[in-house]
Amino acid sequence: MGKRFSPPPERVRNGGCDRDNPLPVRWVHKRLQKELLALQNDPPPGMTLNEKSVQNSITQWIVDMEGAPGTLYEGEKFQLLFKFSSRYPFDSPQVMFTGDNIPVHPHVYSNGHICLSILTEDWSPALSVQSVCLSIISMLSSCKEKRRPPDNSFYVRTCNKNPKKTKWWYHDVHARKVNGQIISPEDSKTLFRSLVCFPPVFSTLLLLITYLVSLV
Repeated sequence: MGKRFSPPPERVRNGGCDRDNPLPVRWVHKRLQKELLALQNDPPPGMTLNEKSVQNSITQWIVDMEGAPGTLYEGEKFQLLFKFSSRYPFDSPQVMFTGDNIPVHPHVYSNGHICLSILTEDWSPALSVQSVCLSIISMLSSCKEKRRPPDNSFYVRTCNKNPKKTKWWYHDVHARKVNGQIISPEDSKTLFRSLVCFPPVFSTLLLLITYLVSLV
């Protein structure tokens, strides 16, 4: 059994971490090295670590991905960019699609930003890069129609380069079957939501509609 990771004593506050200060570099690197080995030795289906991406820095990875058989993305190749802050794993990684081929999906913007709850409010230090990869596999594999989010053009023009700066609304949790394997929050220890995703502009509009309906 592996040794349990925990923050140094001086950082333990507010539920386990002082979020206003970075963790010691050695703690972050130790956690990342452990996850790096796990991804190399037991990668999720269709995922492969791009070895060149970690030669110069362990805080930025590229993961090569291939669409799962039997899905709309079968045979397509994508790349995921992971960036880790000095507060990882208490701070979620920055994750987005990168490269020439960004999957056409209702929750993936053409600039690579992904609307997925595990990347923001549902993140937990107990989760990992593998958890994120499994959630993204499930999200793509469950897609019924290739299309961009309805506000794609506006969002891409006005959003912050860091997708974590966007505030999202999410809905239901669903289990999905990928390559014959059930991937669910319980089975894979990931937290993801089958998204009815609302970026800021739509969220404001939805709140207004909800308010007006309540007056009727």
